[in-house]
Amino acid sequence: MPDPKFADPRLAPLYDVFDSDRRDLDAYLAMAEEFGARRVLDVGCGTGVFALLLADRGYEVVGVDPAAASLDVARAKPSADKVRFLFGNATTLPPLQADLATMTGNVAQVFLTDDDWAATLNGIHRALHPGGRLVFETRDPGRRAWEDWIRDWSPQRVALPDGTVVESSSTVTRVEPPFITFDARITLSDGAVLTSSSTLRFREREEIESSLAEAGFRTDEVREAPDRPGLEFVFVATRL
Repeated sequence: MPDPKFADPRLAPLYDVFDSDRRDLDAYLAMAEEFGARRVLDVGCGTGVFALLLADRGYEVVGVDPAAASLDVARAKPSADKVRFLFGNATTLPPLQADLATMTGNVAQVFLTDDDWAATLNGIHRALHPGGRLVFETRDPGRRAWEDWIRDWSPQRVALPDGTVVESSSTVTRVEPPFITFDARITLSDGAVLTSSSTLRFREREEIESSLAEAGFRTDEVREAPDRPGLEFVFVATRL
């Protein structure tokens, strides 16, 4: 099940407010062009930020996400009719022949069990044509990003277009590598306080490469994320 911050209709519209800086997507746009993709599958598309960036550049895009509230936000955005937004996940996709599949942000780390991760990779494999590429990022567990979160996370206070203010604070609540859990507390403009708990799995590079091979992919290279140099693995794999 998706986290409340994505699935709750009161919280989903705030995702873009609190995470407005999406320069991390520039690298994915560049790779779509680098690989000559025309048809892109965005797995875990959320509120549609990346899918719509692609569509506005002329790509044929399918975005899939298991959080209906986030998809409602995506479908209400300008140019949303250019994207085929689907409710579900990589295991529920209709027949596709995509050139490129992506998982941006923390998407690849939300699959906590080996079975769920394998099912996701197998679903993406089916959605790509032979020779199609899969690109995704995941944090290097050796860099122990959660220690920075514990030390540096501070509350956010953001003014909405209507002049009202919302606040959000996050706290790491459980550190049991490879699983890290953090809780968010969001105060809405009407004073209501909502909470959301998220758990990410930090997989080792070798573990990911092995899982890709088992799902029928060849790992071509592992790059760095330009916005977080030295902190993440960006996997580029080809569907065999």
